[in-house]
Amino acid sequence: MTKKDYYDILGVGKDATSEDIKKAYRKKAIEYHPDKNPGNKAAEEKFKEAAEAYDILSDAQKRQRYDQFGHAGTGASGAGGGFSGDFDLEDIFTRFGDIFGGHFSFGGFGNSSRAGGRRVNRGSDLRVKVKLSLNEIAKGVEKKIKVKKFVPCSLCHGSGAEEGNHSKTCDTCRGTGMVTRITNTFLGQMQTQSVCPNCNGEGRIITKKCQACAGEGIVKDDEVITLHIPAGVAEGMQLSMSGKGNAARHGGINGDLLILIEEEPHPELLRDENDLLYSLLLSVPQAALGDSVEVPTIDGKVKVKIEPATQPGKVLRLRNKGLPSVNTYGTGDLLINISVYIPETLSESEKSLLQGLENSPNFRPKKSMKDKIFSKFKNMFD
Repeated sequence: MTKKDYYDILGVGKDATSEDIKKAYRKKAIEYHPDKNPGNKAAEEKFKEAAEAYDILSDAQKRQRYDQFGHAGTGASGAGGGFSGDFDLEDIFTRFGDIFGGHFSFGGFGNSSRAGGRRVNRGSDLRVKVKLSLNEIAKGVEKKIKVKKFVPCSLCHGSGAEEGNHSKTCDTCRGTGMVTRITNTFLGQMQTQSVCPNCNGEGRIITKKCQACAGEGIVKDDEVITLHIPAGVAEGMQLSMSGKGNAARHGGINGDLLILIEEEPHPELLRDENDLLYSLLLSVPQAALGDSVEVPTIDGKVKVKIEPATQPGKVLRLRNKGLPSVNTYGTGDLLINISVYIPETLSESEKSLLQGLENSPNFRPKKSMKDKIFSKFKNMFD
């Protein structure tokens, strides 16, 4: 199923500012908020869809990758990720609750517990480089990599407290993670909210720390991760896998795994976007008389017919023998550039043979050919 354009989801143009995107998301989130649309699955999906779009477009780096590579650059296609697959409503409220201005309420619906002020930690992102051959890029590939990262502590299951529930509700904020202060001013009473200084906004205090993780809830360990790389990726492209980065302290939201693509050079083929380039060197007899030669492709060798009187600089095109596009349908071509080899050393008999051919009118360039070559030369500088 084709994913919708993120700009269309929020109803903004590609030149929208960060403030425009934030306002558009807030409008959509309020319209499709689950508290306003109880039991409406379609509204809930649109709520998640808008959150996914905002997650990408509100981040400068993610937005740049999306503008350049589409959904494949965000990991929403082919590399895993995307809100609707890996995030539930709790995650959305936790990450973007501030968009609604702290404790979000809808008229008679009251404060949503999911959008409360309690702070939820987020793990840091991980970045890995993956080298791919042209063959792997052409077909897409699944790779397993081992990364050292923070994972939830197996002893306390990420809570940071020793077994036996050695934690309690923060007395200062009563578990909300926020403290409210009322100040008297000449304009009247002013109410402000801030992160609770006693629990750092988490709402709970650990009374006895886990010995294995020193109360952090996370430890360093190795993890094997399977990467699904889509066909057609390019050098410098960055994919992402949501939730595959470092685990967060005290059972928060995991960071993302960022996958930087590197291309291994091919021994015979060069890449030009989705096209592949090959330089074919012919002998003088092959170019003059014609021949059938083999050329390399991603799928192996193929035979190409060389017509008689083939000129140096001619380009042969093999349709759909290039690389697939990562964003759209279609495949590039293989372009074969013809060169003719002129021997660097000649025997006396070879020199005599060529001198005899020099006197033949067929071996002297005609004016029409000179004009054609000059025209190509001139176009290179226009």
